[in-house]
Amino acid sequence: MRGPLLPPTAPANRSRSEQFDDVVVDAIELVERSWAKQLRGTEFAVEDVPPSDPAPWEDGGVPLGRCFPADSGRPARIVVYRHPVEARSFDADDLQDLVRDVVVEQVAHLLARSPEEIDPHYSGGL
Repeated sequence: MRGPLLPPTAPANRSRSEQFDDVVVDAIELVERSWAKQLRGTEFAVEDVPPSDPAPWEDGGVPLGRCFPADSGRPARIVVYRHPVEARSFDADDLQDLVRDVVVEQVAHLLARSPEEIDPHYSGGL
């Protein structure tokens, strides 16, 4: 008898990419609890890797995320880069902490606040 080992709805049946997306959504929801009004209209995205052309303010390292302020009618956008974040994570807990820090840092940059203002539990371990 052939067929799937797990039902499609089982958590273990989700791809690494889908699991990463879930971690990012959890981090965004945590930040939006306190900053929903200021983040209204902001788009959040996950991309596998950053573009090969670094932003002028990036100092040669691989970015884990980027913030794009609203411009010319386009909404502000925060992007988390999956592969660089996964490469720096040791396990699932470390991945959650790192994603949370990346989201908090990018939101802080967007709102011109310190990461500690955005999330008092910010660890700053980047």
